[in-house]
Amino acid sequence: MKVLVIGGGAREHALCRALSLDPDVSALHCAPGNAGIADVAELHTVDALDGDAVAALAGRLEADLVVVGPEAPLVAGVADAVRAAGIPCFGPSREAARLEGSKAFAKEVMAAANVPTARSYVCTTPEEVDEALDAFGAPYVVKDDGLAAGKGVVVTADLEQAREHALACGRVVIEEYLDGPEVSLFAITDGETVLPLQPAQDFKRALDGDEGPNTGGMGAYSPLPWADPKLVDEVVETVLQPTVDELRRRGTPFAGLLYAGLAITGRGVRVIEFNARFGDPETQVVLARLKTPLAGVLLHAARGTLADEAPLTWRGDSAVTVVIASHNYPATPRTGDPIGGLDEVAVQDAPHAYVLHAGTRREGEAIVSAGGRVLSVTATGGDLTEARERAYAAVERIHLDGSHHRRDIAEKAASRP
Repeated sequence: MKVLVIGGGAREHALCRALSLDPDVSALHCAPGNAGIADVAELHTVDALDGDAVAALAGRLEADLVVVGPEAPLVAGVADAVRAAGIPCFGPSREAARLEGSKAFAKEVMAAANVPTARSYVCTTPEEVDEALDAFGAPYVVKDDGLAAGKGVVVTADLEQAREHALACGRVVIEEYLDGPEVSLFAITDGETVLPLQPAQDFKRALDGDEGPNTGGMGAYSPLPWADPKLVDEVVETVLQPTVDELRRRGTPFAGLLYAGLAITGRGVRVIEFNARFGDPETQVVLARLKTPLAGVLLHAARGTLADEAPLTWRGDSAVTVVIASHNYPATPRTGDPIGGLDEVAVQDAPHAYVLHAGTRREGEAIVSAGGRVLSVTATGGDLTEARERAYAAVERIHLDGSHHRRDIAEKAASRP
């Protein structure tokens, strides 16, 4: 099987790494990729938002499967263009991807499917914003209706900050605050069958102790030793399957990766948000634990034959990923700084720990930073304690001037009896 992956972040590096280990994959391509992905896939230049260009590239490469990683190309309809060219594509259509592209649309679908979620208002005027903020009170949860690269949500007790964010967005969803731990659960679906992956937990805030500004994600771990063993089955039954069924009923079936961001509240599971693609950095830890070869599963989903896929198998170990971010991330990150220590990790820490690249590029012989989140250092171990130790040992070998990372990823979960 020849596979083309679209994207260039750590999520795509994790996907490419898993696909490169699949014996059924004979050729692996990525566009545009990054400095780390170049080690496992052949890189190509393409405008990832141009569906015709992506389809043409896939045709030239004689790809048997295209996997679209990021949300923006999906919302732009890239998967539609690839499928129109007769090439199987893992990723939802433009219409189905509205589940992530519009928070208001997602709320509408959840209401129709009777999926449990936070009460909310969709606001387009300052008067509606003020009424919604007053109705819910602090802490305020304000979400940009459209895509915002994981940084469109503000949760704050400061009324003025909440109002300022709402007015800057134009169209916003303001909703009640959901208490309780958050869980990310991915499911592969062909628009009918739903195949859940293992749950993970990510860390959105920039600093230890969940302090600092919201980010795209600073780390993650899996499995969740504190979670109810019945959680996955419950979420499939009450959230994922009803959502997939509702989108199919509307004539816009969702085929690809459906990501549910969940809050485990005192009143039960509630959906915080849906995404239409693999999450970053959760993908890094979930795929580190997946034993089933990935390519065949994605191809079944793309072809509408997921019911033929055997149940997924998982390794018994734990996985932790720690994100190394550029100086000043998530504000205006500094780029162009050389990255050292990558070879040391490859020699000293493999195979239990490895580095997945996100915002990197090659300049001559050097690899330099090229984005806010630069690397995802990922490790596995017999339990979360061992996985954490291995991940942070590898992090310490990395040298990137001005960089920062959280030191408490999976700390509480690992310390539970």
